[in-house]
Amino acid sequence: MTARRLAVATLVYTLAVIAWGAYVRASGSGAGCGAHWPLCNGEVVPRPESIETVIELAHRITSGFALVAVVALAVAVFRSSSPGDGARLAAVASVVFMVTEAAVGAGLVLLEYVADNASAARAWWMAGHLMNTFLLLAALAATVWWTGPGAGAVRADASAAARVVAAVCVAAVLLAGASGGVAALGDTLYPASSLAEGVRQDFAPGAALLIRLRVFHPVLALCAALIIVLAVPFLARTPGRRARVFGRVLTMLVVAQLLAGSVNLVLLAPIPLQIVHLVLADLLWLGLVFFLFAVFTRAPGTPVAPSKADRSPSLASLH
Repeated sequence: MTARRLAVATLVYTLAVIAWGAYVRASGSGAGCGAHWPLCNGEVVPRPESIETVIELAHRITSGFALVAVVALAVAVFRSSSPGDGARLAAVASVVFMVTEAAVGAGLVLLEYVADNASAARAWWMAGHLMNTFLLLAALAATVWWTGPGAGAVRADASAAARVVAAVCVAAVLLAGASGGVAALGDTLYPASSLAEGVRQDFAPGAALLIRLRVFHPVLALCAALIIVLAVPFLARTPGRRARVFGRVLTMLVVAQLLAGSVNLVLLAPIPLQIVHLVLADLLWLGLVFFLFAVFTRAPGTPVAPSKADRSPSLASLH
């Protein structure tokens, strides 16, 4: 298997592992192996005493395979590329963020920030967990991009304004995603029987921290969506056709995510919709990453625009 195909397969498999991790959290199975890691209930091969144990153990096994996959990907990339290639840096970053992903997961288990734990510390850990997941996906997406034949060179002529807008988009999606992880945790720990009851919970005096925090997610998500929708035509106006294509895909993902979030809210966050909402968030993030690569790299064969000095007539040409 080529490095490119392995990169794509690893990215898709990692998305599946992330979705299963969301099911572990939403089903309350995070304590299925007790406060033990990497052992499960203190055993290397535990007996499945409950369905929660099966769910949590399956997640650990699939996560272990994901770590093996990114290491194999890094080896394949180093064998097929030369020093200084962007794919090498991206592959190394993928390994690093996969290791930190495992470390955060281990911390959640060992510190018992699972099941019914509703502490403020767990909210911070969940936000950090989701941000690390986004960085892992970005590293894998970069590996896919730089192992492809159409990666192109980095555009040195990108304006400062374009760089600032891109940074704002990245920050907005990261913040909205982190708040989404906290909101999903609040929905799991404090379920409501109706939308009206959920609203009363949100604004009730003395409401639990996770309930108060989940109010911010819809606001941050709408702000992030607006920023992206406005930024796409600005960023995609000069680089070329592939940036416009990725921009249209990104915009469609934003619309799909807003619809999924609205349905999720109205239906009181059932587990299947929580998973769909998370997967769409991951896809939207990947769409943004690929879009920015298309904006800030030059497709092979694209002519380089002449600089101002090149366009200025020389003294010799005036005679």
